[in-house]
Amino acid sequence: MEQEEKQNSSISKEQFQAMSSQLVGRMNLALRLGQQFSGDRNLYDALGYKRELSFQDYYTQYRRQDIAKAIIDRPVNKTWEGDLTLLESSDEEETQLERQWKELVKKLELKNKFARLDKLTGLGRYGILLLGLNDIQKKEDWQNPVQGSNKKLLYVKPISENHVSIEKFESRSSNERYGLPTIYNITVANPETKSESELRVHHSRVLHVTDDCLMNELEGTPRLEAVYNRLYDLEKLVGGSAEMFWRGARPGYSGKLDKDHQFTEQDDEKLKEQMDEFDHNLRRTMIQQGLEMKELAPQVADPQNHVDVQIQMISAEKGIPKRILVGSERGELASSEDKNQWFSFIQGRREEFAESQIIRPFIDRCQQYGILPEAAEEYEVQWQDSLQALKKR
Repeated sequence: MEQEEKQNSSISKEQFQAMSSQLVGRMNLALRLGQQFSGDRNLYDALGYKRELSFQDYYTQYRRQDIAKAIIDRPVNKTWEGDLTLLESSDEEETQLERQWKELVKKLELKNKFARLDKLTGLGRYGILLLGLNDIQKKEDWQNPVQGSNKKLLYVKPISENHVSIEKFESRSSNERYGLPTIYNITVANPETKSESELRVHHSRVLHVTDDCLMNELEGTPRLEAVYNRLYDLEKLVGGSAEMFWRGARPGYSGKLDKDHQFTEQDDEKLKEQMDEFDHNLRRTMIQQGLEMKELAPQVADPQNHVDVQIQMISAEKGIPKRILVGSERGELASSEDKNQWFSFIQGRREEFAESQIIRPFIDRCQQYGILPEAAEEYEVQWQDSLQALKKR
């Protein structure tokens, strides 16, 4: 037993090599981004794009940019819209599993917690759901595996990758969890003391969720990664057009001095004072002899076509119809093709991500720990039929 714990207490040589290879791969990719003409020109440097992105980059963009927030929120909100029920039997009489699931969803506000977990997972490479069971008496108990099948689930807490690190992996190749985490380090906030503490948590108390994985099942692809440059371009276009309008609305002036007029230092100071007052809206007129002031013609361009190109690129990559992503009044009148595409996107997301990565693994844990009864037969996850109503509009 001691030998097994020793084997399991650190990262194996193979795991270290795999993690190192992934890190080197990401670094090499970052160095190659934007390279043209054998490195003589780099588009990323010229356009101001970041080569390496972190969770904080995605999180900041989500909190501060409207389209970035829409990319994350619109699919998640529609996915978890309406009632979420289990159907174990076609009989009208409610089964024990159906009833207890309904009670658990209401008691723990599971639908809201799952939606938050969905968002946090998409902002980073993964998210976790911390299971608060009734066998925790002291802080050290978190690192112990869950034993027995008579537990009560007191709460669940969605946590982002930014507050989680993996301390230990399963290193025994004969174990079914080979290469998967055994111990997590999780930073949790205490709202009462406004402080943070770190927990060492056993994997049996964590639901690890990823989306859009490639070679590594522990890390998915952040949902803003592929469109991050387009989001940056939008900031330049929208912010630049606002600045252009602001400056164009208050145009500059040029002055032509009369050739016969003698311009003294006193006149110069007086003119500067009037110009400052005019620029700061302290005066609306200027009086100056011997100087002819002319308004510079403003150059204000319409950014609409350029913005549309960026939105179209984002829509194509994310699979969200443009009118639905933008959410304008035109979006309310989206075509039937847009609605059908949106319906298929959300339906696929429910089946391939929400059910397979969150709901069913959560139910499996609850049944394993005795929180929910075992199903007499295969259960079915039922979503509210709002999508059918959307499709028919």
